[in-house]
Amino acid sequence: MLSILPRVRPFSILYLALYFWIFSLFVNYFSLLCCCHVSCLPFPPSISPMSHVFRSPLPSAQDIDLAVAAAEASFLSGTWSRHTDARGRSQVLLRMAQGLQKRLPELARLESLQTGRPLREMEAQLMRLPEWFEYFAALIRTEEGGLPVFPGSYINYVQRIPLGICALLTPWNHPLLIAVKKLAPALAAGNSVVLKPPELAPLAVLALGEIGKEAGLPSGVLNITPGQGKVAGRALAAHPRVRKVDLTGGTATGRMTACVAGKNLASVVAELGGKAPMLVFGDVDVKDAVAMCAFAAFVASGQTCVSGSRLLVHESIYEDFSKRFVAKAQGLKLGDPLERSTDMGPLISQMQWERVHGFVSRAQEEGAKVLCGGGKPSLTSRGGGPSLAPYLAEGFFYSPTVISNVHPGMEIMQEEVFGPVVCLLPFKDEAHALELANNSVYGLGASVHTRCSKRGHRVASQLQAGIVWINDHHRNSPSSPWGGVTAASGLGRENGREGLREYTQEKSVVVGYGEERFDWFSKNKGLRYG
Repeated sequence: MLSILPRVRPFSILYLALYFWIFSLFVNYFSLLCCCHVSCLPFPPSISPMSHVFRSPLPSAQDIDLAVAAAEASFLSGTWSRHTDARGRSQVLLRMAQGLQKRLPELARLESLQTGRPLREMEAQLMRLPEWFEYFAALIRTEEGGLPVFPGSYINYVQRIPLGICALLTPWNHPLLIAVKKLAPALAAGNSVVLKPPELAPLAVLALGEIGKEAGLPSGVLNITPGQGKVAGRALAAHPRVRKVDLTGGTATGRMTACVAGKNLASVVAELGGKAPMLVFGDVDVKDAVAMCAFAAFVASGQTCVSGSRLLVHESIYEDFSKRFVAKAQGLKLGDPLERSTDMGPLISQMQWERVHGFVSRAQEEGAKVLCGGGKPSLTSRGGGPSLAPYLAEGFFYSPTVISNVHPGMEIMQEEVFGPVVCLLPFKDEAHALELANNSVYGLGASVHTRCSKRGHRVASQLQAGIVWINDHHRNSPSSPWGGVTAASGLGRENGREGLREYTQEKSVVVGYGEERFDWFSKNKGLRYG
């Protein structure tokens, strides 16, 4: 049973076609249908990612073997990895950027339908995706080898070559964005890829197969295999032919994946959990800071790895800031993701809703105070919080939640909730703010809000985070490195030159140009090697 599309509109032939598409394996340019039975169950017109739509056998470990075999055959043939040079690969990536650009309107709508995120949000996010193909298309053409100093009559040149078969495992919160972030450098470097989209939101990612084919990507270079993480994902990470696994997911999933891949000594890049602090100093414009921190906390319904979940505010403005932030949260409109006026959609699933609510309930048991939210929105606007239209009552909505009276040792201050829940607490001075911010096993994202540029840079340099925004949050670019600085937040980097090099390895070639003869086994004791 798979949770796929939000219950938005009456079931249609279009949606049935999309559901049928989910279980197609894109392997060697053939759509291999894995399902043998389709049953459409009733779905009411509410807004929540569906749990009762589609029954079908999912791709198995044998299907993963098929995809890996296709990737291996393409790589060994050298069609993409050797015979297509950097310029040729660059041109294909540029055509993929153009193909993706043309399909953004339909893909943004599809992302909204399957994740429940507002269409306005998805359009803003996806409009920049072609830049990843464009950036790595340019970068691969400027990539240079090395010429290390080598003693004697020798020249040593170093090339960067592709790894081989790369497994890309992507999450449900940013299905297309994260797939493109991984796919662009993997293809630019000359690898063959098996991409497993998220089981809760696979549809838009499948379009990349068609886009690649139309752009001239050789058969077998890109293979897309939908399926459950515990079956298809595990089989892919454990496959002995896979040289690299690139995962975005939770910390527990990252540990398990690295362990499985490590048995084959495959390299791993993993972008994992986060518990991003937002440090708000007393010199800010409170209205602007409230708006930015609300964006950091509640975009995507808080279901992002860098969501601002710990809001640390200087004691001099704490009361004013708190009142305004709570009012901002209560003013957000929850509703149909396809309506332009909607600020927040539902959570991805009932399981996620229960997980988020469990954290909030346990925090209250520990003494935390819920200033707003803390559960499902009401069907009226009484109480000043977000309300829902009656037909949305069955959706997986969770009100924007602000919690105070917390301390660093509490579960909700330490664990990643992955929902629209923010912990609010004051700090005394810069040192205290850093102490609170760095009191976490996570080290992915953080933001600093201040009008003092010196303080902004000073604090950023001391934060335990791989990505720090000053007076901003969530911003991303294909040239900007992305990754954590603690084990709980992952391994390696996405984006930028480092992101490309994660998909390559060095090959050293030593050339002797001297005319002297060499016979190690002669009686000449002056010979050297090594």
